[in-house]
Amino acid sequence: MTEPSSHYLVCEGREIHYTQWGAEHDEVVIAWHGLARTGRDMDAIAPVLAQRWRVICPDTLGRGLSQWSPEPQAEYCLAFYEKLAVALLDQLGIADCLWLGTSMGGAIGLKAAAGSLRGRIRRLVLNDIGPQLADPAVQRIRSYAGNPPAFATMAELEGFFRTVYAPYGWLPDDQWRLLTETSARRLPDGRWTPHYDPAMVQQFIHHPQDYDQWTAWDSLDIPVLCLRGEHSDLLLPQTAEAMRTRGPRAVVATIPGCGHAPALNTEAQIGLVERFFIGG
Repeated sequence: MTEPSSHYLVCEGREIHYTQWGAEHDEVVIAWHGLARTGRDMDAIAPVLAQRWRVICPDTLGRGLSQWSPEPQAEYCLAFYEKLAVALLDQLGIADCLWLGTSMGGAIGLKAAAGSLRGRIRRLVLNDIGPQLADPAVQRIRSYAGNPPAFATMAELEGFFRTVYAPYGWLPDDQWRLLTETSARRLPDGRWTPHYDPAMVQQFIHHPQDYDQWTAWDSLDIPVLCLRGEHSDLLLPQTAEAMRTRGPRAVVATIPGCGHAPALNTEAQIGLVERFFIGG
């Protein structure tokens, strides 16, 4: 099995970390994580995809091992994340790519595919995200992401993650532990807390229309696969149905036993992505 490597680049003046799998391949998959997560969320799917593609898993600005923004009001938004994506691809010499995005990572891909990376994103997989979000789900996510708790022990932090990310669906114990360890940081008082800048939720205050992307959606002319968690409260059934009939007319696959968002860690989920990227 291919082993990952860790890298840093300065994009738009900010240090961005990414994990790379399958460096021997020419074709590239960009696998971008969700709002309060890190690129290590792709650890289950990346080694499978890396049998065929080079897989780049960035940590978004303010998450994981990437720099925190000194200008949070201006930079924690999809427009700046799109600039980071362009800079990342340009510096790595990636002419075009396949894009897999969970939640926010999918929204970045949608915006970029309709904008600065039009013609360079050849196929797009949206993991439980669309051009319109359900407001109650956004409020739910803000409620825990904007005020991350702190815990004395790693076990307590893992218990917290198991609760708030229960909608991810089934994860074995070792994946829960990996999820916890790869998204934890210590505070000055020694307690554990999630590894992101709490200011990143300012996106919803200063850029309240960021995730309203029907105009971008309707302009797309590339193949799109949308994975929708069966019980998702963020991507509602009526939005997914509209995605089937508007714009690029996405293929929508419902993932049983999941809410927002499927963990991309089962053979069935990974197979859907792999076959779509191959072109089947």
